[in-house]
Amino acid sequence: MYPEKFLPYVFLLFLVASACGQDDGEMLTSPPAPVGRFTNPDPDQPFFVSVDDTTPEGMKWVAVDSLTDAFDRWDTGKWFKSLWNYGVPVQMRAENSGVADGNLWIRATLDDGAERWFETSRIQSRARISYPMYTESRIKTAHLSAYNTFWLNNGNISNRNEIDVIENNSKPSCGCQPDFPWQMNAQYFHVIDDDTRRAKGNFDNRNLSDDNPLKGIPWNEEYHVVGVWWKDARHIQFYLDGEPAGSVVSERDFTRDLNLIWDLWTVDEPWLGGLPDRNDLLDDSVNTMYIDWVRTWKLEKE
Repeated sequence: MYPEKFLPYVFLLFLVASACGQDDGEMLTSPPAPVGRFTNPDPDQPFFVSVDDTTPEGMKWVAVDSLTDAFDRWDTGKWFKSLWNYGVPVQMRAENSGVADGNLWIRATLDDGAERWFETSRIQSRARISYPMYTESRIKTAHLSAYNTFWLNNGNISNRNEIDVIENNSKPSCGCQPDFPWQMNAQYFHVIDDDTRRAKGNFDNRNLSDDNPLKGIPWNEEYHVVGVWWKDARHIQFYLDGEPAGSVVSERDFTRDLNLIWDLWTVDEPWLGGLPDRNDLLDDSVNTMYIDWVRTWKLEKE
């Protein structure tokens, strides 16, 4: 037995010895921190895999490099500026988009006095992809009354397959869309000879899980990760910040490979939220949409 006064020191020596390896005497290291449910997702997998992995058994996600980018530079092999116009007041311009500080950006500027006074831009992928696939993009919207979009498309107004992951407007001006600062506007279009089939898969980010740190955060205040799992010819599941966020089932089979697209646009219609205040187009603190990255995978057999 040790004298009572030495017992605290004996206990301390016991703790130190327990923390050491028995073979070489080196201090054992702590195990690596687990991948977090929302705050530390695995960047090599779709966000939802770290939250609730619903990948089908026997299948794996394989990265598609031609549709994945961290936007550290402008990659002409992957992207180009597709500058066809929407209706008045939109004017697409190459100089209103680019890459800087690790972001792809699209900026709305003012051409005062012009009929097409809302100057903006569009970025489109050179590569196309079909189902089964998943793509997601980390985006912070411009804070003006306009649609900040991430979508997949192939075709024109009369004949096309289209998946709109987001058409988000954080600052509607019409007084008629009070939920827009939190509402993820998602939908599909399937058009053949002007015969249009469509359905919405909208989701309110205030309905995310309570432990999701982006629950209830407007689109312009933080970056959000928006995605879509295009499962088969008809089934489309949207995602927001790692969680399922609405879905649609097409009335007809999707038959086209699709491009990825981002753009920023407006129109004088209540369904968009109304036109922006022109002064907002002069303010670089609110007139720019930022895309931190895009990541895309194909679903393949293991």
